[in-house]
Amino acid sequence: MDSDDIAPIAILIDELRSEDVQLRLNAIHSIPTIALALGPDRARDELVPFLQDSIDDEDEVLLALADELGRDFEQYIGGKEYAHLLLAPLENLSSVEETLVRDKAAESLTKIAAVLSNAQIEEYCIPLLKRLSGAEWFTSRTSSAALYPAVYDRVSPAIQDDLRKGYAALGSDDTPMVRRAAAKWLGPLLLKFSDQHILSDALPIYRRLESDDQDSVRLLTVEDLIAIAGKLKQSEIKEQLLKQIRHSISDKSWRVRYMAATHFNELATAVGKEITREELIGQYVQLLKDNEAEVRTAAASQIPGFSELLEKEVILARIVPCVRDLAQDSSQHVRAALAMQISGLAPLLGREPTIEHLLPLFLQLLKDDFPEVRLNIISKLETVNDVIGIGLLSANLLPAIVELAEDKSWRVRQAIIEYIPPLAKQLGKPFFDEQLGNLCMSWLGDTVYSIREAATINLKNLTDVFGVEWSQSAIVPKVMGMGQHPNYLFRMTTVQAITIIMPSLNLDIVRSEIVESLLQLASDPIPNIRFNVAKSLEVLATAFGNTPEGKAFVHQRIIPVLEQQKNDQDADVRYFAARALQKAAAVET
Repeated sequence: MDSDDIAPIAILIDELRSEDVQLRLNAIHSIPTIALALGPDRARDELVPFLQDSIDDEDEVLLALADELGRDFEQYIGGKEYAHLLLAPLENLSSVEETLVRDKAAESLTKIAAVLSNAQIEEYCIPLLKRLSGAEWFTSRTSSAALYPAVYDRVSPAIQDDLRKGYAALGSDDTPMVRRAAAKWLGPLLLKFSDQHILSDALPIYRRLESDDQDSVRLLTVEDLIAIAGKLKQSEIKEQLLKQIRHSISDKSWRVRYMAATHFNELATAVGKEITREELIGQYVQLLKDNEAEVRTAAASQIPGFSELLEKEVILARIVPCVRDLAQDSSQHVRAALAMQISGLAPLLGREPTIEHLLPLFLQLLKDDFPEVRLNIISKLETVNDVIGIGLLSANLLPAIVELAEDKSWRVRQAIIEYIPPLAKQLGKPFFDEQLGNLCMSWLGDTVYSIREAATINLKNLTDVFGVEWSQSAIVPKVMGMGQHPNYLFRMTTVQAITIIMPSLNLDIVRSEIVESLLQLASDPIPNIRFNVAKSLEVLATAFGNTPEGKAFVHQRIIPVLEQQKNDQDADVRYFAARALQKAAAVET
């Protein structure tokens, strides 16, 4: 064997023994390259045993190793038939103390199990699973839970019996961390169970975990409950699960109730409409009135989804009173969650009930002290508009919108700006000009740059909605008028606004209304304005230079000014002028 053959593994060994963690990390990430250099046979005989023996003491390095071994590493050692050789180093990693490493090792183990044949699973994976499940140290037992769903449906019925017993043992383990892992992976595992084993095996494991004394275990059983409910018949759910559903929703720990509230729609869908209407409405109302703000927030996020399963009368009688209370909740986060979801009730209730019950709440939330509440309501108004019509919406909400347009929080002003084009489309041109036209122009002079920028984009979107003629009479004169303002920020806004709006206009308007003022600004005393004019002229050249008339216009009016700017004393102006000339020249040819 010559020295070239030894080199890759020797370098790896040296780097993995280095005191520098970064060097060891780099070595781990280069394992695929080294395996490729060694070839499949030597990778199997030398590299894999070496990786199995060299368990590093640095968690970061171990995490990288667990990750690399799960990234189709079997292709470097001869393909799927040898993939089982990677189980041994990952078994070692599954028992280390650091949770991140164990989780990554378990993830890689399941990836490898997916490429193994059923015979390989029974020969190599099952003994490994039994070793992990029966290990003395809890870390191995914790890691084993993730592997059960990956192998359960790939083995014979006799082995499946053993696996169910093994998993039941994890579910009643002395260590809370192991029981937590059992609760986490029970849902994916029981989806592989036959119907009879759901009742005979999965239910007892679930019940044991659901009544655990640790809330960190109980909160993970909410998703198991949904998985079991999805596999049972209605009659079986009534008989076997109602007690557990009530337990989870009224658990003494707020974290368990929070999980139940977060997944409430999934639970309601899993148990079906009949049980939802008979049993869950009261439980849901209980969550909406919970003592903890976090639980009320989670429950509020489920309102439209849950209400879809109910009749209109029930929503009005049971859900709407809770919504009314939540709109005045002491927690801003609850009100923000409600503001995001409340509009979803409008299509379910229809026009009249929405006007009677929800519209006053929209107005109340629009005037909330907390910006996020106002933002969330604004962003969802379109749904309400579809139900009650723009006339009523504008009559009731426009005063609030105008008030918010001058809100002290710039993010609220920005949200209003983004909502204007769809609102304008629904209001129509005359109404918009009368009510909101001046407001849109006033944003161009806002003290916050993001608002001025959003305002210019808004004007372009409005041009697309109302057309070029409207823009020529309503927008262009006002924007160009700002170009003479003594404050340079207003002149800058003119240039930026025109740059954005110009592609939506036509050449006649540009020639008659815009170009003179724009070219005057090319010699503005402020360099920032001059180079923004160069950018604007570049846009003009590329937008209109594709017709003979446009080419002539660019040649006569634009290029001479850019040639002049190319010799400007400011470097930025020269750069943007040269770039614009290049684009203009490309258009001409």
